[in-house]
Amino acid sequence: MSMNGNTPLAIDVRHLRKSFGERKVVEDLTLQVPEGEICGFLGANGSGKTTTIRMLCGLLTPDGGEGTCLGFDVLKEPLKIRRQVGYMTQRFSFYEDLTVRENLDFVARLYEIPRREAAIDDVMQRMGIADRATQLAGQLSGGWKQRLALSACILHQPRLLLLDEPTAGVDAKARREFWDMIHDLAGKGLTVLVSTHYMDEAERCQRILYLSNGRIVVQGTAPEVVENAHLVTFEGTGENIDDASRILRQTPGVEAAAVFGRSLHVAGSDREALKKAIASLPDAFTLTWEEVEPRLEDVFIHLLSQSGG
Repeated sequence: MSMNGNTPLAIDVRHLRKSFGERKVVEDLTLQVPEGEICGFLGANGSGKTTTIRMLCGLLTPDGGEGTCLGFDVLKEPLKIRRQVGYMTQRFSFYEDLTVRENLDFVARLYEIPRREAAIDDVMQRMGIADRATQLAGQLSGGWKQRLALSACILHQPRLLLLDEPTAGVDAKARREFWDMIHDLAGKGLTVLVSTHYMDEAERCQRILYLSNGRIVVQGTAPEVVENAHLVTFEGTGENIDDASRILRQTPGVEAAAVFGRSLHVAGSDREALKKAIASLPDAFTLTWEEVEPRLEDVFIHLLSQSGG
């Protein structure tokens, strides 16, 4: 049950499969996540992220495979898993016309939490929402709604937290604060699985999984993912980088091209083919080029272009 002999595994599953009718959504998924780790799921829409998360937390029964989550069998003991999981969906729903405290009280009653009042006081303090206890949930901004959603998820003291694109539609400051809270929770031993589209969030995960067509195509730490991609990246600066990006994306040898602010990153696995592609740009493009270390974002744009995302 442990990965390196001393850290127990929160998740240890092999060859999980799930189909809906004829459509294979997850195929042959094998995953080990140590307790207290933050594991990020990335991939295009429809790559199987949400289905994977739901299988791991006992909400969906796999069609095949085996393994455990929090020590319980994912096929035979989904109810036991569910009791110890906090699940925050993309559209976490509260009662808009109840206050922050009343919403948390409703959740506490659902879970039959002993000493409800104290548990609610404690979670509101930890999440920094105590001074908004009497505010109607419907009047909160996106960032505060998100804190309320997270509070509701950890109220029953789960051992595993599943977050499905939790920061979609929230401003950058609120996203950063949310991630600081996630790291605090993981520091106290909570295991976190999070699906995200944001690269800065992926870089804050200790382990990254990239799913494509129901399979894990890449997994590891951020530096491992970058290193194992064997990607060559050139950065171009100058005028008309948007037009240059469009042309290069269609040029042989270029596997990914993306604009970051005032620079253009082009990536490929063959250095000479990439150089040739850059050299083939019309003379009107007076760009200055240099080879740079690939970033995690370069790798994911590369993977997305390969999977047709």
